[in-house]
Amino acid sequence: MTEMYEHIDESTLDGMRTLVTEEAVEGKTVLLNMGPQHPSTHGVLRLLLELDGEYVVNCVPDIGFLHTGVEKNMEAKTYTKAEVMTDRLDYLNTVGNNLAYCLAVEKLVDLDVPPRAQAIRVILTELQRIASHLVWLGTHALDLAAMSVFLYCFREREMILDILEMCGGQRMMTTYFRPGGLWRDVPVEFEGAVRNFIKIFPARIQEYEDLLTNNPLFVERTKHIGVLKPEDAIRWGVTGPPLRASGVKHDLRKVRPYSGYEQYDFDIPTQSDGDTYARYLVRIEEMRQSLRIIEQALNKLPYGPVRSNNRKYVPPPRSEIGTSMEALIHHFKLWTEGFPAPKGSVYVAVESPRGELGVYLEGDGGPKPYRVHWRTPSFVNLQVLPLLAKGHLVADLVALIGTVDIVLGDVDR
Repeated sequence: MTEMYEHIDESTLDGMRTLVTEEAVEGKTVLLNMGPQHPSTHGVLRLLLELDGEYVVNCVPDIGFLHTGVEKNMEAKTYTKAEVMTDRLDYLNTVGNNLAYCLAVEKLVDLDVPPRAQAIRVILTELQRIASHLVWLGTHALDLAAMSVFLYCFREREMILDILEMCGGQRMMTTYFRPGGLWRDVPVEFEGAVRNFIKIFPARIQEYEDLLTNNPLFVERTKHIGVLKPEDAIRWGVTGPPLRASGVKHDLRKVRPYSGYEQYDFDIPTQSDGDTYARYLVRIEEMRQSLRIIEQALNKLPYGPVRSNNRKYVPPPRSEIGTSMEALIHHFKLWTEGFPAPKGSVYVAVESPRGELGVYLEGDGGPKPYRVHWRTPSFVNLQVLPLLAKGHLVADLVALIGTVDIVLGDVDR
């Protein structure tokens, strides 16, 4: 097999040696491309695999096929207009992305958020977390040939997307959260729809568990597969369910509460085995904890405004535009010129379904951010895939990609 490398110059071979072992360069092991179109890679992810028979010797993720330049595009827009791009990062956590960005803007300009808006933010963010976990669970089970679970998960996800559409007019890219609060108040049907969901969903979670948790095929495909030790998880900067499945009890909603999370009573699910099965159990329990948070927020949902009254940064109510020339001019100037933010920089992080989602925002005194940078959990967590994959069968790699729970829009910015 060494003849296949004869046409490659020495500099290229040196580059290959930094990615794969000497055995691969000499042709003793096989190099194989997986993706970027393979369905189990959950997007345009390419993996360069080095195989010894059916066992993975090395695995090198190759990203960049979906790069959109989101950060630089946001820097070319006003603070308000830049928010629409946050929905497109992790498209399974759109309101969570909105929340991180809004919190950063509010911290930069010292903008208050009414209590009602904070409670609604929490409710919708936790519904989004459940919806994201449902997509993960359905696709992860589908990768392992469990078709029914996929259909059941998307059945419940539709209910959540209907609630998001009810509030923001869109199923996914809502941009419903705005600096200083919300776009508008929730409709009158909102509370009934959410209560109906939290009433039926516990039984649906049990239905998923009945199909998977003690299923011998699922257990064999996930137990002791891709074990991540807690010290390795910390060393690689892993956050979210993969970190908690390795026994590290870390959740930003508890460690550094934001948006009023300190008011709610909930647990941080952990497991100690650190394998694919443990990560499944953590995400299942996280959905139950999200229901607890939603119910508490709904029970004490305060009355009042949903947007700050600080007219320097927040547009006037739409009802005033038709009766007040000053309100119309103010609305026009905010949407065309934007508002100036003071010089300075802030970093705000939230707990997304995949881990720590942080945004660094720097202002220079103008209406556009000088610098925007996102710390996305999919990008960081993907680093650990080579560590998880070594020594496992190629068939197990499909389960390992799913267990990290990456979204390529969250990886390639």
